[in-house]
Amino acid sequence: MDAATLLRDWLATSTLRTSSQAEYQREVGSFLTWCQEQHPPVDALTARPKDIAAWAYERHLHPHLPGIPFHGPDALAYLADQHPDVARTHDRRITALTMYYKAAQDRGLITLPPDLRKLRTGVNRPAGARNRLDDLERAALLAAIGAWGPHRSARWQRDRLAVYLLLEGMRPSRVIRLDRRHIYPQPDGTTHVRAPDDHESVGPQFVLNRMTSAALTAYLAVRPEPADPDEHALLLNSSRQQLQFRWVNKLVGEMVATEPLLGDRDPAVTADTIAHSGFLSAPATPEPAQK
Repeated sequence: MDAATLLRDWLATSTLRTSSQAEYQREVGSFLTWCQEQHPPVDALTARPKDIAAWAYERHLHPHLPGIPFHGPDALAYLADQHPDVARTHDRRITALTMYYKAAQDRGLITLPPDLRKLRTGVNRPAGARNRLDDLERAALLAAIGAWGPHRSARWQRDRLAVYLLLEGMRPSRVIRLDRRHIYPQPDGTTHVRAPDDHESVGPQFVLNRMTSAALTAYLAVRPEPADPDEHALLLNSSRQQLQFRWVNKLVGEMVATEPLLGDRDPAVTADTIAHSGFLSAPATPEPAQK
């Protein structure tokens, strides 16, 4: 099965909305055409993230990135800050390609899909957008978390924990500041945690349920020592430093793209969407937005 046949087969057998099928046909088809136009041609099924970045820049982003090369976090941050609508559309293209490569993996055409998380801007949802998952969407998210394993990320235990923390009602800024010095296991299997910031000595207390506590235990077993001994953030990046705020939305975007019900959602699922939804139908009450 070649790349174009895969696209047709995936869309024909998917549960995507008709409008999304048309959009994904257009966007993924654009990438496949770009691959054929290169000298030498790029095999779309084995394309690398840098190939997808080059396509995105040449076909869509270069008018919005004056003098800024599209090969790092500076360009993504600029898009998110200066052109949020363009950034959201770009992230949706990355979602389409993530789902396309998952279909390729499911059909045995590739062993591992390209890691496209570094191509996401992580921009927030537009103001006024529907900000809670319904029951079916929440179930799909829990399935996506459970399926997120070493074939998706080298730090999959950390990633799972981060999304469970969002479901506990923690905002992304709290998730990345969760402090390893303030983790207090309880006899009933829950865990009390705190995330200090610049204005509070220890921050508000969060009570993690047993599912999140189990994810925390799994992550602590593999958590690396920080590069700086004075670094106390629980969740660390590949350089063993505290994660950046936009990482949480990038992770969420990549994870939900593995579930068509969530990847097809409009507006897109963001970290704040999950924090407002909670584990149960009665949504968690997230902490007030910081001013």
